[in-house]
Amino acid sequence: MPALSIEVGGQSFTATLQDTPTTRALLERLPITVTMGELNGNEKYYYLDESLPTDSRRPGQIHAGDLMLYGSDCLVLFYESFSSSYSYTTLGRIDDPSGLAAALGRGSAEVTFQIQNP
Repeated sequence: MPALSIEVGGQSFTATLQDTPTTRALLERLPITVTMGELNGNEKYYYLDESLPTDSRRPGQIHAGDLMLYGSDCLVLFYESFSSSYSYTTLGRIDDPSGLAAALGRGSAEVTFQIQNP
């Protein structure tokens, strides 16, 4: 499974992806640059044009740097850790999320997702 490069606020973060049908379907749509909205002071989200396969579970604990799918079409990037009762399909996780919250800033953020060059 290739690594994912997430670029925001002039910074680049590397994410390790899980090898799942959901992640493979997302990779087929890359590269994309999207404007992610702000929600709850802990996550950015973007609704994709098409649904992806899902395998939703309740993780209980969300970690800064988690990349997940809410429902079948909402890409979510978490920048704070917290407990949650919501269900998500896990896509992967940013290897080192330090500086992620600052890079995303307040409000919406333009984020580029692409397969990382080897």
